Amino acid sequence: MPPTVSRWFTQSDRDRITAAVKDAEGKTSGEIVPFVVHQADPYEEAEWRCGALLAVAVFAVIVVFHRFTDVWFPLDIAEITLATLVAGAAGVLAVKFIPPVKRFFAGPALIGRRVSQRAAEAFVAEEVFDTRERTGILIFVAILEHRVLVVGDSGINAKVRPDEWHDVVQRILGGIRAGKPAEGLIEGIRQCGVLLERRGVERRSDDRDELPDALRMSDR
Repeated sequence: MPPTVSRWFTQSDRDRITAAVKDAEGKTSGEIVPFVVHQADPYEEAEWRCGALLAVAVFAVIVVFHRFTDVWFPLDIAEITLATLVAGAAGVLAVKFIPPVKRFFAGPALIGRRVSQRAAEAFVAEEVFDTRERTGILIFVAILEHRVLVVGDSGINAKVRPDEWHDVVQRILGGIRAGKPAEGLIEGIRQCGVLLERRGVERRSDDRDELPDALRMSDR
């Protein structure tokens, strides 16, 4: 069975992430929404790319050896066809179950598009826009892709430049690559609070918690 995103976060991890969000929001009017997916997309294109490549490679090897060498393959047409199909199926399964293979055959351009699309969906689904001063912030984490996007609403974007999220993103990515996404996410949330405070996203006296603080998770 493919891994699910929940296996990366114990209940203790989730409680600590909620506490980190509360702490970061206690200093500013920003509303932080952490959202983690196992993968942003199944990347079926990658499966077919790898499957087709392996199938063609096996068929080509058999043809080349038969045509240009004295090596003898005791295979008839049906067996050659079967070997080609098995190789293609092996390629599809490799992409499906081996993350580095999936990332390689998906490619950075496709991954970038699918992660951005999924983050936009999460922004709307979690109603990150639904705050009084448009100060919602989505921290979108795609575990398999090793991608993190910080998407601010208009009130945040008026004060924080896109490049200023770099340190937040790198802290989270560091945790993912070390196999400790919870630790990375907590550090990223803390840094997000520091950045918002530094950029003057001030907390008003009548400010209230407008969005839930808990970690959102999805396998897709």
